[in-house]
Amino acid sequence: MKPQAISISTYSKYSLQMFMALAMALAVLVLSTVQIRAAGAPVSFADLADQTQPAVVNITTSTMVASGTDNQPILPDGSPFEDFFRDFLDREGGGNGQGGNDGAPNRRRSQALGSGFVVSEDGFIVTNNHVIEGADEILIEFFDGSELPAVVVGTDPNTDIAVLKVEADMPLPFVQFGDSDVMRVGDWVLAVGNPLGQGFSVSAGIISARKRELSGTYDDFIQTDAAINRGNSGGPLFNMDGQVIGVNTAILSPNGGSIGIGFSMASNVVGRVVDQLREFGETRRGWLGVRIQDVSPDMAEAMGLESTAGALVTNVPNGPAADGGVLSGDLILSFDGRDVIDTGDLVRQVGNAPVGKAIRLTVLRDGQTQTLKVTLGRREDAVAAATEELAEEAAPEIQTVLGMELGKLTDEIRTELGLNPGDNGLVIVAVADGSQAAEKGLLAGDVITEAGQQKVETIAGLQERIAVARDGGRRSILLLVRRGGEPRFIALSLGQ
Repeated sequence: MKPQAISISTYSKYSLQMFMALAMALAVLVLSTVQIRAAGAPVSFADLADQTQPAVVNITTSTMVASGTDNQPILPDGSPFEDFFRDFLDREGGGNGQGGNDGAPNRRRSQALGSGFVVSEDGFIVTNNHVIEGADEILIEFFDGSELPAVVVGTDPNTDIAVLKVEADMPLPFVQFGDSDVMRVGDWVLAVGNPLGQGFSVSAGIISARKRELSGTYDDFIQTDAAINRGNSGGPLFNMDGQVIGVNTAILSPNGGSIGIGFSMASNVVGRVVDQLREFGETRRGWLGVRIQDVSPDMAEAMGLESTAGALVTNVPNGPAADGGVLSGDLILSFDGRDVIDTGDLVRQVGNAPVGKAIRLTVLRDGQTQTLKVTLGRREDAVAAATEELAEEAAPEIQTVLGMELGKLTDEIRTELGLNPGDNGLVIVAVADGSQAAEKGLLAGDVITEAGQQKVETIAGLQERIAVARDGGRRSILLLVRRGGEPRFIALSLGQ
């Protein structure tokens, strides 16, 4: 069979269709190329650098220190944790601090460098708290080379932010905070500061990640690959409009230099802190008064939940939440109309809320949602009041239960463990090798606050809960254990 011949007219029609399809494809390609170029790297960062640099400052701090002094923390005599914490505490220094024949310690002046930025024409400056912490003198160097002494207005170690003030003869160039919440991964940013003491320097990069948490309660870090080195601490991270969307705070590096992983505290956290420090000289954070933990996938399944969203209440001490009717076991779903993603999200929302505000809290209780009204207190006041009310307690009696040496919490042990004043429970002094408690990962320093879903503050109380569990035919008992302030449920076998 011969191949079918194609007429000239048919061939022309096919050619025209192919030509039109090719033309349309080229048009789409050209349009896409134009769009990509429009969103690509700027031709230059020079205009942005010229716009922002005059408001960025170098900070030099000076501190008198004693040479050879022993700054080791001291544990109280007779503390049951004396040997345990001696192995784990990072002790630096040495010697007896005696620097001369007269027995007085030698003294020398230590200097440190950092960065900052002016946020008002009348001389308010933002930097990191660790840049100026403990400083006797603070000197600000401006972009034009002039220098002025600064005083500390207020600090917030929780977010590592400090506000300084200088007195200038004329209005100072300043920058404003932008909205860090609208920034996206991949957006261009500019870091300005004083890296390694080299003076004013600019580096560009993109946002690599959002919502990073390092170790702080109120952490909300922007991760960037813009070069950040020692000395950049406290300097600004700018968006392309010249607004501060982060304060450069930390880097992840094996050698102390930039490897493209830097962290800037988000401006929407910093801005609120700065406003409070300028107005009050201290922070005023909202206080809900609950202990919470994240919901794991296993817990969500056991509770019949469709997701792990929310914050599970593990304890409700006296405070706003208790007054508002919040109970242990409630799952907080929303705070003041905003969904709660996890415990960190709730902590940030509460901390950012105004003190004294009446908010609506939506909780899941016994499979049903309830809306509670809670009037927020002030966290700083609550901690101070609890500290004043504490009385000294006698050293705890140590007893062994379920393979654990246990004792009652005292003021001294709370201090050693970094617990909040008023925290109660039983502290684990030691864990027997080979015991189930050891297999479950319990460690000396952990605190047992509940057993069998009931609070325990004495060893007798724990033994009573164990007896109740055994009488009820249970083979294990559920303990609520806190480590470093983080509560976790752990089930221990009661044995035969």
